[in-house]
Amino acid sequence: MNNHNYMNNEITGPLKGIRVADFTQLAQGPWATQMLGDMGADIIKIEPPKGDWMRSYAYGNMYPGGESISFLCFNRNKRSIVLDLKSEEGVATAKKLIAQSDILIENFRPGVMDRLGLGYEVVKEINPGIIFCSSSGYGSDGPYINRPGQDLMAQSLAGGAYLNGKKGDMPIVTAVGQADLLTSLFIVQSVLAALYYKQQTGKGQKIEACLFNSIIAFQVQEITAFLHKGANPERSESGIPNPWLGAPYGLFETKDNYISIGMNSVRKLAVLLNVPEYDHPEFESNNVIENRDDIRVAFAAVFKTKSTNDWLDILLPHDVWCSQVNTFKEMVDDPQVKHNNMILDYEHPVVGKIRTTGFPVRFSETEQKLYRPAPSLGEHTAEIMQEINSRDQE
Repeated sequence: MNNHNYMNNEITGPLKGIRVADFTQLAQGPWATQMLGDMGADIIKIEPPKGDWMRSYAYGNMYPGGESISFLCFNRNKRSIVLDLKSEEGVATAKKLIAQSDILIENFRPGVMDRLGLGYEVVKEINPGIIFCSSSGYGSDGPYINRPGQDLMAQSLAGGAYLNGKKGDMPIVTAVGQADLLTSLFIVQSVLAALYYKQQTGKGQKIEACLFNSIIAFQVQEITAFLHKGANPERSESGIPNPWLGAPYGLFETKDNYISIGMNSVRKLAVLLNVPEYDHPEFESNNVIENRDDIRVAFAAVFKTKSTNDWLDILLPHDVWCSQVNTFKEMVDDPQVKHNNMILDYEHPVVGKIRTTGFPVRFSETEQKLYRPAPSLGEHTAEIMQEINSRDQE
């Protein structure tokens, strides 16, 4: 999908006409509001004079054209206004904006919005129908209320780091910020549910999300299994990706690369790989826990004898759950990725051509579009101020 005329695109998403007062920074809040913006909502990004923290932080210290690559990826389809919320004038303007908004989302530390004079009790007096979503590290109260909340901390506290790696390895967290981005999804899900409730009743409400709860909820299967067994799972010695799973699940080295093997019958694979010692009825299961490392070692030796494509040609006709293992470079060129339009490019007025991820879901009647690049700091301040004051006078 090549979309160079984003400034001329008519907003067609299902949330067209919904306004969001976006007080968020970093990742969890901005990705949530970006998703709402992708669906057509008018996202007003309220930034302090120095801008969103993410403007000064970037993956790999990449700043094309002086713009943070991390900020660019979380802030498309938004407008930016600069407000000093430590000043009376800034707070007064914020209140005007909130009065004209359907949704407010913030991810300051607990208590910050109250100290600014913009807490829920104040805001609902200004706008009784407001949907007010607060997101934090651990929740708005409790023993961790004064702790810094960040993705790494949430992952570390939630127990999942002991699921990754091999037996005897130190705990390993995921490279992708799971807690941040899962919270983004829960924010979007929750505000849309609250929006529906408001349409039915006319009532707004307060929503609280947090990183810690999000990642615990995400691990529902792993935690429920632990609670049933009453003991921590033991990681495999050979690198099976999940300690609750057995053979043949995992990644295997091939002659030229790697292959992933899902939950398939061990016996079925043994026949296709010509490993006769596991071609017996007791290995019909697709999750053999006992001797799983021995089975993996036997299969691994055979997978090394052929290329990944050769194995795919052998296994896929038998409906074996398997795939190649892509790098990012290979993923971008994958024919299914291209077919799904999951990489798009557009022109940014400062950076030039930007390539980023596309829209993961499709709407048959209300197409999502990239109609606005990530804004420069305060780019739309004058425009938004004019709108606020005009509506305030009506």
